[in-house]
Amino acid sequence: MAAITVEHLHVVRGGTDVLPDLSVAVAPGTVTGLLGPSGSGKSTLLRALVGVQVVAGGRVEVLGLPAGSPSLRRRVAYTTQAPSVYTDLTLRENLAYFARVVGAPPRAAVDALETVGLADVADRPVRTFSGGQLSRASLASALLGEPEVLVLDEPTVGLDPVLRRDLWATFRELAGQGTTLLVSSHVMDEADRCDRLLLLREGRLLADETPDELRARTGERGLDAAFLALVERG
Repeated sequence: MAAITVEHLHVVRGGTDVLPDLSVAVAPGTVTGLLGPSGSGKSTLLRALVGVQVVAGGRVEVLGLPAGSPSLRRRVAYTTQAPSVYTDLTLRENLAYFARVVGAPPRAAVDALETVGLADVADRPVRTFSGGQLSRASLASALLGEPEVLVLDEPTVGLDPVLRRDLWATFRELAGQGTTLLVSSHVMDEADRCDRLLLLREGRLLADETPDELRARTGERGLDAAFLALVERG
């Protein structure tokens, strides 16, 4: 059974069909990249998956349940592009608070710190963190409930190449433990780090395949060139 199932999703925002008719499925225990330029509908799709987006039609299920179901609140975690931690608290205080919110055991905060590699700055106020540290702090808070599905909206935006590499290594480790990750990005060189790619443009799905399948279909070696080839073919 797919971890995420979307059938004929229709979303209208501001009188515009942002997602006119989208159908996709995400396999469990994989890292799926949701890629496309700004305005392609990536964030709208992610919001629909976690149940915070009003939809005009279609079916959206996560772990076999309608998106946004109360029983999914601990099983699905979502990080937005904005930091999801309190900047006036230390990271350790943030994690202690969020652990109580989701009913996670005390050890969960320690484990989350180790996973994102921020144990050495855990007692610093979050307002002193760099952009990369903020991204990892948000991920740590999302991991507290040991979610089965992680929905990440542009988690590497603004990060330098080393931090991006480290964060993707964390994603791969989580997938290896059975977590399903859907990661949005507009950076095409991150596509090769994914098991499968969903390429969106103007709310339309251009591709749903592995990186190698995309190369084979377009005849391009680079994934950025492959994406452009699909755009030009219409």
